Amino acid sequence: MDAELKSLEQKINQFAEFCQRLRGDNQQLRQQLASALNENQRLEQKIGSATSRLENLLNQLPEEDA
Repeated sequence: MDAELKSLEQKINQFAEFCQRLRGDNQQLRQQLASALNENQRLEQKIGSATSRLENLLNQLPEEDA
């Protein structure tokens, strides 16, 4: 009976350590996701700005006569 309790205690400790590791991994993944979302938003703004500048430049070009 004592050996069974020791074994169960070890398994519970391993499970607790595993849960802690998963919590850490989840926190790290949340931070990476937030960073990626911020970067995505920044890049979308840059693309929008570049698109506007290109449209302005295209509008300034003289039209060709056919």
